[in-house]
Amino acid sequence: MVDLYAPTDPYDRGFLDTGDGNRLYYEQLGNPAGKPAVHLHGGPGAGTADRPARAWDPSRYRLVRFDQRNCGRSTPHASDPAVDMSLNTTRHLIEDIERLREHLGIERWLVNGASWGSALAVAYAQQHPERVSEVVIAAVTTARRSEIDWLYRGVARFRPEAWERFRDAVPEAERDGDLLAAYARLTAHPGRAVRERAAADWLAWEDAVVAGEPNGVPGMYSRREADAQVAFARICAHFFGHGAWLEEGQLIRDAGKLAGIPAVLVHGRHDLSCPPRTAWELAAAWPGARLHIVEDSGHAGSEELNLLARRAIEEFKDR
Repeated sequence: MVDLYAPTDPYDRGFLDTGDGNRLYYEQLGNPAGKPAVHLHGGPGAGTADRPARAWDPSRYRLVRFDQRNCGRSTPHASDPAVDMSLNTTRHLIEDIERLREHLGIERWLVNGASWGSALAVAYAQQHPERVSEVVIAAVTTARRSEIDWLYRGVARFRPEAWERFRDAVPEAERDGDLLAAYARLTAHPGRAVRERAAADWLAWEDAVVAGEPNGVPGMYSRREADAQVAFARICAHFFGHGAWLEEGQLIRDAGKLAGIPAVLVHGRHDLSCPPRTAWELAAAWPGARLHIVEDSGHAGSEELNLLARRAIEEFKDR
């Protein structure tokens, strides 16, 4: 058993200027002289959880967390329809991770993430393998268009009534077309009420997908304040509507670039948002990666899934 560590507050907080009008909030927890690690939050657009990082030994790890562009405490915030979303792409996020690493004087770090954070972790590691010591990811996705289409259309076969509400929340002329583009437009509408309604409809669908899972949590996505809801939905629609600016299958195709980087992948058997086939394919293409498929878990996780991730983090702290 790997126990949770006592809560600790960040010993350092700040904002990193990216040079293009964006400022990224970051914080550091644990031991300033410890093993560096970076956590990449999900969404995209979810922001860093405002709670202690209790999986990480604060005497051994130097953990960095930050809010990705236009969400959380980073500025400008995507809830403002005037924000230029063309400055928020996967390439920008990878550059931000590198910029933050250099700013903090870190040579190499363990990279950790879940859901969207898992795709970003793999994309970053493939571009900068020399900067990555280990990878620990959960709820694995690679943001292929086929995966995105599954989440926003395919899952309708299991949640038809919720999906029809999701579809019917956009103008009738757009319901049989590109739903993600419609939501991207609605969440950037100049009218605040329109933006908030579209975000609520988007998050209601995300909630419905996970609600029936083992350990599903009601309101898992929608339990955030209004501006955070708009930012989450707008950034998700923006990224996924563009296939996250990745070539189809790129992250699995290029997994060989990660040879020599120890990795643990943890995934729920009943993950309806990201079916386990993707985690299986990525692990098979990643030399030396270890995959754990957890029988009692979906996208929302479970105690067993969390325990396996904590064990990996514990295993790597002395490496």
